[in-house]
Amino acid sequence: MNNNKYIHLISTIFISTVWLINGLVCKVLNLVPRHQEIVARILSEEYARPLTFTIGILEVCMSLWIVTGYKYRLNAVLQIIVVGTMNLLEFFIAPDLLLWGKFNSLFACLFIFIVYANAFVWNGNTPQNNR
Repeated sequence: MNNNKYIHLISTIFISTVWLINGLVCKVLNLVPRHQEIVARILSEEYARPLTFTIGILEVCMSLWIVTGYKYRLNAVLQIIVVGTMNLLEFFIAPDLLLWGKFNSLFACLFIFIVYANAFVWNGNTPQNNR
């Protein structure tokens, strides 16, 4: 296994695990209540729990989608849009509820870079390699 394939495999597992933990542990099981507080502040206090639960289920589905490798580039673009949008909203609306405050955006950018590189650089299925 060459280095890019190894990096791709490890980063795929990492990315999928991030979505699974955030979705299942933090939101569905509600073991990190500040996630629900963020949803309440951004979307609605009244519907915070069902919305947080739904977001968590969708994040678990994202984790499964990543593992399957189905339409992985579309998946990566969707992840980048979701993470970017979510972090912009949190940065401006709920920075006091974030684990690292406004520095969360730094980690979001790093995560976005890993998602991008995993789908478009490290996977080895670039158009040049398919000739």
